[in-house]
Amino acid sequence: MSSSSADVLKISILGSESIHVGFHLFPYIFETITTTLPSSSYVLITDTNLSALYLNDLKAAFDQASAKAGSKARFLVYEVAPGEGAKSRKVKEGIEDWMLDQKCTRDTVVLAFGGGVIGDLTGFVAATFMRGVKFVQIPTTLLAMVDSSVGGKTAIDTHHGKNLIGAFWQPSYIFVDLAFLTTLPPREVSNGMAEVVKTAAIWKDDDFALLESRSAEISLAASTRPSTSTTAGRFASDRSHAQSLLLQVVSGSIYVKAHIVTIDERETGLRNLVNFGHTIGHAIEAVLTPAMLHGECVSVGIILEAEVARQLGILSQVAVGRLTRCLQAYGLPISLSDRRITSLPASSQLSVDRLLDIMRIDKKNSGPAKKIVLLSRIGKTYEEKASVVADPIIRKVLCEAATVIAGTPTKSPITMATPGSKSISNRALVLAALGKGTCRVRNLLHSDDTAVMMNALVELKGAVFSWEDGGDTIVVEGGGGTLSAPAKGKELYLGNAGTASRFLTTVCAMVSGAASVEKSTIITGNARMKQRPIGPLVDALIANGAQVKYVETVGCLPLQIDTDGFRGGHIKLAASVSSQYVSSILLCAPYAAEEVTLELTGGQVISQPYIDMTTAMMAEFGITVQRQKDSEGKFLDVYVIPKGQYINPENYSVESDASSATYPLAIAAITGTTCTISNIGSSSLQGDARFAKEVLEPMGCTVEQTATSTKVTGPPVGQLRALGNVDMEPMTDAFLTASVLAAVASLPALPIRQVEGLPANGSRIYGIANQRVKECNRIKAMRDQLAKFGVETDEFEDGIIVFGKPESSLTRGASIHCYDDHRVAMAFSVLACVIDKTIIEEKRCVEKTWPNFWDDLQNKIGIAVDGVELDTHNQASTSGKSAVSADQSQSDRPIFLIGMRGAGKTYIGRMAADILGGEFTDADDTFAEETKSSVSDFVAANGWEAFRKTETEILGRYVQEKKGNHVIALGGGVVETPVARQILAAHVAKGGHVVHVTREVEAIDGYLTSIGSTAARPNWNESFADVYKRREPWYAECSSHEFFNVLEAIGSQSVDEHHQAMRAECERFFKFITGQITNRPRLGSNNPTSFLSLTFPDLHPALPYISELTEGADAVELRVDLLSPSGVAPTSPTLAPESYVAKQLSSLRLATNLPIVFSVRSKEQGGMASSDNPEAYEAMVRLGLRSACEYVDLEVAWPSSILEGICKSKRESHIIASWHDWTGDMAWDGPEVKAKHALCAKYGDVTKIVGTAKTAFDNSKLSYFVADVLSQPDAKPILAINMGAAGQLSRVMNPVLTPITHAALPSRAAPGQLTAREVNTARSLIGLLPKRRFYLFGSPIAHSVSPTLHNTGFTALGLPHLYDLHESAQVDQGVLDIIRSPDFGGASVTIPLKLDVIPHLDTVSEDVKIIGAVNTVVPLADGKLHGENTDWVAIHSAAKKNLLVDPSTTSALVIGAGGTCRAAIYAVHKLGVKTIYLFNRTTENAEKVKASFPTEYNVVVIDSLSSASFSTTGPPPSVVISTVPGDSLTLSPSSTEGIYLDPEAVLGTKNGVAIDLAYKPYETALIKLASEKGWKAVPGVEILVLQGCEQFRLWTGKRAPEAKIRKGVMDKYLA
Repeated sequence: MSSSSADVLKISILGSESIHVGFHLFPYIFETITTTLPSSSYVLITDTNLSALYLNDLKAAFDQASAKAGSKARFLVYEVAPGEGAKSRKVKEGIEDWMLDQKCTRDTVVLAFGGGVIGDLTGFVAATFMRGVKFVQIPTTLLAMVDSSVGGKTAIDTHHGKNLIGAFWQPSYIFVDLAFLTTLPPREVSNGMAEVVKTAAIWKDDDFALLESRSAEISLAASTRPSTSTTAGRFASDRSHAQSLLLQVVSGSIYVKAHIVTIDERETGLRNLVNFGHTIGHAIEAVLTPAMLHGECVSVGIILEAEVARQLGILSQVAVGRLTRCLQAYGLPISLSDRRITSLPASSQLSVDRLLDIMRIDKKNSGPAKKIVLLSRIGKTYEEKASVVADPIIRKVLCEAATVIAGTPTKSPITMATPGSKSISNRALVLAALGKGTCRVRNLLHSDDTAVMMNALVELKGAVFSWEDGGDTIVVEGGGGTLSAPAKGKELYLGNAGTASRFLTTVCAMVSGAASVEKSTIITGNARMKQRPIGPLVDALIANGAQVKYVETVGCLPLQIDTDGFRGGHIKLAASVSSQYVSSILLCAPYAAEEVTLELTGGQVISQPYIDMTTAMMAEFGITVQRQKDSEGKFLDVYVIPKGQYINPENYSVESDASSATYPLAIAAITGTTCTISNIGSSSLQGDARFAKEVLEPMGCTVEQTATSTKVTGPPVGQLRALGNVDMEPMTDAFLTASVLAAVASLPALPIRQVEGLPANGSRIYGIANQRVKECNRIKAMRDQLAKFGVETDEFEDGIIVFGKPESSLTRGASIHCYDDHRVAMAFSVLACVIDKTIIEEKRCVEKTWPNFWDDLQNKIGIAVDGVELDTHNQASTSGKSAVSADQSQSDRPIFLIGMRGAGKTYIGRMAADILGGEFTDADDTFAEETKSSVSDFVAANGWEAFRKTETEILGRYVQEKKGNHVIALGGGVVETPVARQILAAHVAKGGHVVHVTREVEAIDGYLTSIGSTAARPNWNESFADVYKRREPWYAECSSHEFFNVLEAIGSQSVDEHHQAMRAECERFFKFITGQITNRPRLGSNNPTSFLSLTFPDLHPALPYISELTEGADAVELRVDLLSPSGVAPTSPTLAPESYVAKQLSSLRLATNLPIVFSVRSKEQGGMASSDNPEAYEAMVRLGLRSACEYVDLEVAWPSSILEGICKSKRESHIIASWHDWTGDMAWDGPEVKAKHALCAKYGDVTKIVGTAKTAFDNSKLSYFVADVLSQPDAKPILAINMGAAGQLSRVMNPVLTPITHAALPSRAAPGQLTAREVNTARSLIGLLPKRRFYLFGSPIAHSVSPTLHNTGFTALGLPHLYDLHESAQVDQGVLDIIRSPDFGGASVTIPLKLDVIPHLDTVSEDVKIIGAVNTVVPLADGKLHGENTDWVAIHSAAKKNLLVDPSTTSALVIGAGGTCRAAIYAVHKLGVKTIYLFNRTTENAEKVKASFPTEYNVVVIDSLSSASFSTTGPPPSVVISTVPGDSLTLSPSSTEGIYLDPEAVLGTKNGVAIDLAYKPYETALIKLASEKGWKAVPGVEILVLQGCEQFRLWTGKRAPEAKIRKGVMDKYLA
């Protein structure tokens, strides 16, 4: 329909053509509204993001239309915060009150301008304001255009759920302006395309065919603005073909929704059809929102619900495959194992039971019965409503594992056909794509592998694919050999499709440079694909002139393949690993620049039948390959392929897959039943067609094979014969099927098959060496998994030996790991038919070749299959991948250290490996071992290039390791080669860790100058400065993190203290980046936290006092913008050099173990960083992330590109997304703060909003705002405070990371900041911090210093609590009354009550369970009492802090067998010592103690403290702990009053630590001896302080002010 302002397509709904679709419609929209919906007031409701983009244009269009119509109506605008939070009662109420304030009346027209949230909210306002006013939908997202804006559903959310309060209220118009799509992020467009695909799938098969065959053009029109005109597409005359396609499919989707709504407006039946994919999709969305979008969840739901229909026999696999490919074409996930999902923490909650429970609450359901929309074919549903589906059927689809119910096939005798051959399907696709003309391919395998091949050929613009006969026939319009490289940044991702990877390698080499903008193509795959060899093919192509580069590991994918690389001529190829290399060159050879003569080298050619298959199929497409013969007429391994062009046959039928046929035939063999495969016989092109005659028949089966069919009848169960010796080289893939049959083949092999030395029950399968490099090492896989059944196996160079057993003797209940290998899964399903309770863990890997295998097993063969939920979640994986990402998990990846020589990689690496419990490797040592040469000698003999090549090959092997605790220090120059940099960058991109170890440049230079050249390392022959300048950006490019090495002691640290601090920071750093710890406090209203804002320009003068400065703080904020190398606070916007900041940060780390808040505050946000230099800001924030800071502040005022880039790089760090209003204009009850908070919530793990209080009432408004935020589902922690004196109350009330100051700081980071003590005092005064009472229970305790210890801590932090004594020798009523009183805060417990108190506690820690004693009672939030033991913590802390040797290399000695010795033994075991000596005068008591500990503690009882006691059992101790009274030990060998301490026996090693738990005297014999021997000595009073500080932390949640407590205790102790 045309008008003067636009051409639009009108769609009717409920009898009115009210849906108008077009491009650039602003003039048309307001022209239509002002002329057909006259009003005194037009109210536009939008969000603040859209307002900033479009409001001026909207007003201009309205003013122009209004003037033209002669209207004097008002145009009012109300802005809400973006996000789902706007759909609330409160926001709706605010809009209505505002409209009333604006004197809006019944003639008001309300315009909804935005996505689904705005449309739902505005529609509900219109439905209820003045009992209903007219409204107009102007949706701005594709999802809203095709879904939420159509149908009249309006609603808001409540805390009970989404869309639970609303109304049906039809809009007067829906204006769908497709030009909006070009401004949306690609993800938002994909989000809407899920709904477009869904509606086509249920209603319009012709639109679906367009969506799947023209996806590239449609996506281009949705994401790219035409260059011809800013309004191109407004009129039909200037609309591009791609725009017309987009208009067609989107309007078609809207038409379906409108048609259904017209018939069923109130959703009584038919309208449920638009919920296809939503039953399961909504359940997924409920778990993953907001991280995953609605359309993304529905996309996964579409595939899973299609599989439900397939399982029920309603929908074909062809349709499921088409849905899968179509959704993938628009960038949508089709699997819960999609990396976008598995990377989310919430994905761990996607258990089957959780999803089914959520699905119970669905408006489509009838009572407990769940309803799902079932497809019967593309474009048609099974019923015109949602159908009832039983839970077991849904569960089976959702579970990632399956169990085959052992039994006899109920469908026997079976006649069936297997899916199309994967081998033939892939060859047919390549041939038809390269051919000229149109080819209709029937019986094509619809699987992961063929989908990968088709998608790649489309990306290469090699062919156009479409479907006929409901998808049973694929129509290929061949490109005649013309191919072009994909767009920049677009890789061909092939998953684990080995055939596709080999074929496409040569295909990409023949891509035309003239037809391409880009001059190379990158092909890649998953982790296993990157281990599978492709070197021989690449070598052959490179020798032929192709430019192919290995992006990561030499010999494997990924590959970068330049265009115009296939020259032809004489090509030599090693073909002993895979016949697919041969077929790859054969298939492409006609299009080489010269006629190809292909000579196969390297000995025995593997899988010759597959090469014959390729040449036979080439002949069917018009190219005849000549295989040369020798003088005697024998075939040579030389092929001549003429130049030419394939001519596509009109029709081509793909033969069924012979490898797949082995499984139903084997089931007949193992169960004694009959199966006929109707379309595979002796005339087959496939070698696996021989399986029945050459494997099953010799095992005792009856086989009848014609040219086109194969029938097998198995012997009675248990009567299979062993195979003896069998050559399976012509059918290597079938060896897995033969192996599982051999496992239960216990009768002797036929005499002709028997082998000397092989037992009668042995099956020796050979000729299968290539199976080691398939989807997995299949020979090893079969051995490992058969062992789970108790089956013995052996292997040799090219085969496996299986020793059969009666099936009754095999182990039941085995859980089979399938290695993401379809053949493994299907082979073991055969064995599971007779071995009950077998679990196939990765059931979906069968989708590679037989996607509906499990359905066919049940429906066509008659073997029942159930779903099994494993311990891991992510069950509903639709791609055949395990719950973990297809690549290695982060914890399985080695850690690489890079950096200049002299930076300290070895020092840090050894420490890190020790901390992680792994190994350390210096790559230079590996190089020397492999080359038998030092680096210097090798470079001298072979040159730098040869050295770098070998170095990179070693790196490539290390990358493939699965050792997450292997720390590998690489050579400083490893980054000199592009390939090595690509390998490291790829390692990082997949979640691996590459740490750049660095230090001050001058220090490195000085060190290298001092050592000069060495025998191990050659000279660079250039200056250090030049080398460093060149490498520095490469180090950053290749690394995930940076560790700045501070090798000099900081503050007042001694050398030993510095080493311990370095070790502590290494432990924090490496455990943090590997996800073992977070080092972050728990955030929430019940655990108030704060951080100290450091404002020093140079931290070093303050570092000796950092413990005092941070008293009461839970973290430290490093204000990076206030740092200055001059030591003087900056006075103008600037940032210190990154190297200076890095050293300041690292020095701070060595002074405190508190988490760091890394903040770069810009000038506009109240700091000293420039607000006009986003590059400098981004670089500095990234330094915080790379340095593994626990928190990194991110100002949301910066452009979204910066914010999104930083968030993608955050890794383990948490983002505090912040907004600071220094103007005082922001109102806590206004729309601006909501918009800013929505931005913060989008980008941050913690949100931070800082306002300025003008009056105390602003604090109340802030509180209401916070309460509203926290009432939203999945609300993130929020730090919300006001600046200024009037805002100090907000700081007191804020429970999340309140910024605090200290009197010793040079300035306060913001007006109104308080100290920790001031905050706690104020919280106490206003009732937020109630006074608690703490006690010491036990007897005698009159002289205890515990009250001094704890009350000193309480006073120092401003806590109102009181610690007192309650002396009692038993847990009497007085004790019980105290621990049950409402003001009870906690208690210390000493003798004799450490055991007696346990029955009165609700829970105790795991430590207590082993130690057997409680010394600390902690009341929990739920009112329960919990028991802890802090004695062991104190002992462990003292030993760890003072021990200067590796604990794992030494031993410990514990003296005494009383109660406290158990804590000592537990502590040193936790420390990591390998041997624990225990001495007690009464050896019997020591033996009892030993017997009570697990054997792995390795407690050795000794009967004396002489050297002889240690010499025979292990190393002498480096940790000695006395648990006996202070006067029990003596240094006099002649004394009869105590236990003699032999100085050389007990303290004979160096660098040890001695700990005496006796409270008095201060200097016991052990302490005196330790001091004399140069050991670290820890007296009993120090242990008392340490265990008391741990109690303080458990009770208050705060780190104890240790220095003040220690001073108070010692003053009391020594008084």
